[in-house]
Amino acid sequence: MPGQLLSIEEYRALGESDRGFTELVEGRVVPSPGAGRTHNMAACRLAAQLERQLPRGLAFALGTDVDLGLAPLGEPGFSRRPDLLIFDRTAGDPIRAEAVAVVIEIATSGSRRTDYRVKHDEYADAGIPHYWIVDLGEPVTLVACQGYHDAAPVTGTFETDVPFPVKLDLDGLLS
Repeated sequence: MPGQLLSIEEYRALGESDRGFTELVEGRVVPSPGAGRTHNMAACRLAAQLERQLPRGLAFALGTDVDLGLAPLGEPGFSRRPDLLIFDRTAGDPIRAEAVAVVIEIATSGSRRTDYRVKHDEYADAGIPHYWIVDLGEPVTLVACQGYHDAAPVTGTFETDVPFPVKLDLDGLLS
């Protein structure tokens, strides 16, 4: 890992790591170990449910970097890799926060504090309008953060019309 603070451009130039993925937090490269089979299967099942319901102008991606735009060009930056991302289909590369409709993180025992607090605040600061936290604890829950006011956790079926109509079977994420 570099011994200096990196801008988004310098971080992107590093390329992929061979030991899991990394994120950029205030210019620091932060490694993240693999999330595990249960987490990854839940992310794929969630993506499959979402894909059938996305409006024409939106796309989704699993584990894709997002430039949060929290620092001026060339300054130490912020790049997160959410578990699932719903964004404007015309977005460029890298995907920037202003193209994102929904960020989804899947919380597990090793990521709850980061997902519920740290990333919650960073995504809000970046102006991403919707943040959903899917928690794989028993029972599986989804907390929808809109305008960064957190709704009560939902179990069973999550249904909303904002930012688009969607109905998700949360129990089906683990079966």
